[in-house]
Amino acid sequence: MRKFAIAIHGGAGTILRSMMTAEKELSYKQALEDAIKAGESVLRKNGRSMDAVEAAIISLENNPLFNAGKGSVFTNEGKNEMDASIMNGKDLMAGAVAGVQNIKNPISLARAVMEKSEHVFMAGLGAQEFAKKINAQFIPDDYFFVQHRFDQLQEAKKSDTMILDHTVDKEKKFGTVGAVAIDVHGNLAAGTSTGGMTNKKHGRVGDTPIIGSGTFANNKTCAISCTGHGEFFIRSVVAYDISCLIEYKGLSLKKACDIVVMDKLVKIGGEGGLIAIDAKGNIELPFNSEGMYRASKTQDEELFIGIYKD
Repeated sequence: MRKFAIAIHGGAGTILRSMMTAEKELSYKQALEDAIKAGESVLRKNGRSMDAVEAAIISLENNPLFNAGKGSVFTNEGKNEMDASIMNGKDLMAGAVAGVQNIKNPISLARAVMEKSEHVFMAGLGAQEFAKKINAQFIPDDYFFVQHRFDQLQEAKKSDTMILDHTVDKEKKFGTVGAVAIDVHGNLAAGTSTGGMTNKKHGRVGDTPIIGSGTFANNKTCAISCTGHGEFFIRSVVAYDISCLIEYKGLSLKKACDIVVMDKLVKIGGEGGLIAIDAKGNIELPFNSEGMYRASKTQDEELFIGIYKD
C-alpha cells in the first residue's frame, strides 16, 4: 500500500496579514484544519480518495467563512447560485453542476451526476430537477443568508460591479474551495466548489465546474483544484495543462505548476492559485496572488496550514 496525502484550499486573492485580525485568522485556520481532518480520517481508514475529497469539501461548504455552500455570495437578484465539480483519477469519470440553488452540498450533487447519470455536466433547472430525482438535500434560502455576504452585494450594487472574494481590493477576491487527495490504493481525486461572484448577472459561470479548467484528476499524472479569476483559468485550461506537462513532457509536478501558475497565467493577467498532488504523493500549493487559504497533510508529516505568501 502507498502513503496517503491530501491538500485543500479555501480561495486565493489579496489576503494580507495587515488586514487580518488575530481572531479572524484563527477562525480560518481552524476551519481549514477541520476540513483537512475530515478528509484525512477517510484516508487513514484506507478509504477512497473520492470520499476524502468530498468529505473535506463538505466541511468547507458548511462553513460560512468560505464562498461555497452556506457562505455563498449573492447574485444581482439576491440569490445564491453554486457550482461544483469532482473527478476520479482512476477512470477519468467526472461530474459537475452549475447555477444550482438551495442545494446544501453542491459537491455531493456533482458526484451524483458522475455516479447516477450518464452525463458529466448539468446546469440550472435541469440540475435542480436531477437533484430532486435523487433526493439531494435542499435547504431554505435563510440557511444561505450570511450578513457580510449580503453587505457585499449592497456595496457592489452601488457601483454596479461584480465582486470576487477574500480581499480588500474588490477586484481581486477569488472565493472557491477545493480538495485533492491520493489514497493508499494509489488513486487520485480532485473536487472544487464555489458560490461564484457577488452581483453576478447573465448566468456567469467560472472555471470551478469545468473539467480540465478548474478541476482535473488522472492517476497517471496528478489531481488539481484551482481558485482564481475563472475566466483566465478557463482560457488557459489550467488543471489539464499541468497534467499534460507531466504526461507528455515528463515534467515534475513542481515544474509543471510553476510554468502554468507563475508564468503562463501571469502573462495573460490571470491571478489565483491551485492545489496539486501527483501520483507519487508529492504536493504543491502554488499561487501568484498575495495569499491563498491552504492546508496539506501527508501520512507521515505534520499538518501544514498557510494563508499568506510568506
